[in-house]
Amino acid sequence: MSAYTISIVSIIGINVILAVSLNMISGFCGQISLGHGAFFGAGAYAAALAMFATANVPLAVVAGVIAGSLLGIIVGFASLRVRSDFLAVTTIGINFLFVGFVRKQSWLGGEMGISGIPPTGLGAAGNMVMILLMACATVALSLYVSRSWMGFAFRAVGEDEQAATTLGIGAGAYKLAAFGIGTALAGLAGALYTFFTQFITVDAFDFIFSVMLMAMVVIGGIGSTWGVVTAAVGLTLLPEAIRFVNDYRLLVFGGMLVLVIRLAPGGLAGLTRNLFDRVRQA
Repeated sequence: MSAYTISIVSIIGINVILAVSLNMISGFCGQISLGHGAFFGAGAYAAALAMFATANVPLAVVAGVIAGSLLGIIVGFASLRVRSDFLAVTTIGINFLFVGFVRKQSWLGGEMGISGIPPTGLGAAGNMVMILLMACATVALSLYVSRSWMGFAFRAVGEDEQAATTLGIGAGAYKLAAFGIGTALAGLAGALYTFFTQFITVDAFDFIFSVMLMAMVVIGGIGSTWGVVTAAVGLTLLPEAIRFVNDYRLLVFGGMLVLVIRLAPGGLAGLTRNLFDRVRQA
């Protein structure tokens, strides 16, 4: 397998983890987060520092997961006070605060980022296999949660918080749980990204990247695990398959978002369900 193929497959695996983790927050629980890049970045920087300190891969993964989840729980507490559009604006602010904070910290590399991160010792192919295994585990966790009581509670809170509370569902606790799980997985993706690149800069975790992740969730079908996975794979491969698209990535993603919202509000998952329904009726 060529180095290029290993690189693309690794990026796909990381984007799948990120898109599925965001779907747990926004798709399952209805909490619109437009700052997912901050949780991704927190995990990446924590894992990088852990690798410099210990050169221990499992400890670095744990550090990334903890950093992402801690920041997520802080934002989760904010979600108890604000809703919908206000929550989206809050998460945007968190993303900008994270980027601004890192830029000013010399111990985090500032504008130049962190380079020379110790390798995992697995090699590029070994890192790719680890990323794919973690991506599969993330998808399996998402499918399990969606079919569990927690998943039903998430959806109840997302659909109608007051009605969910009336039924005895603790909306606040489940909001925090959604942010905790989703951002912990984003921190995991950040740690894997650190192992893959061995060099990180804060520009990789900015607001634009967060919007691209939300585009994957919406285009795939918000709330649908398999739809989001399909969109994450497709939107990662698209700029690689059509080179000229890479320079207009934001324009293409924005156009696709508009078309999906206008023509297929349920995303790829909703479109597929409609096709199956029509075939069944025919």
